[in-house]
Amino acid sequence: MTDNPSPAAVHGDRRPGVIVVSGISAAGKSTVAQALAERLPRSAHVRGDTFRRMIVNGQVHMTAEAPPEAVAQLRLRYRLAAACADAYVQAGFTAVLQDVLLGEHLTEITEMIKSRPLAVVVLAPDPDIVEQREEKRSKTGYGPDWQPRDLDKVLRDGTPRTGLWLDTSHQTVDETVDEILKRAWTEGAVP
Repeated sequence: MTDNPSPAAVHGDRRPGVIVVSGISAAGKSTVAQALAERLPRSAHVRGDTFRRMIVNGQVHMTAEAPPEAVAQLRLRYRLAAACADAYVQAGFTAVLQDVLLGEHLTEITEMIKSRPLAVVVLAPDPDIVEQREEKRSKTGYGPDWQPRDLDKVLRDGTPRTGLWLDTSHQTVDETVDEILKRAWTEGAVP
């Protein structure tokens, strides 16, 4: 992958790049990332969880006390998502890569992604709001040993303040996307 796509790959007044959207489960990442991608002229929504679901046999799930194999599979998922995002950028698309990237994993993925420009946006709504959202979702991101407050603590206490962090507790999806479009390439930029 190259850092500078060909002139044919450039669209609008900005060359294609990668916007990473992170946050805890039920923070609104999938919805926001899809809405963001829909507002960009040439874009792809790279869903990190897709790579986890591709494992047919032998999948080890992440938990609060994750075994080494779960962490290895998580890192594989991130490498695949980063490579996919880079491939889309090389083809002239802005990639919106969305996944749960907490702790050192957020820094690691910014190093795995070779394309620039690169922006990171962390959705950080109040954990009470996340709990309400989780109750309304058809999928489950939490279990008896792993609740929104637990993951929120990892986000706020153990994740480097890379990129643009947004408290989206009381924002609509469109308001969040508007804010990302205004601020991500500047305040969220990663060198």
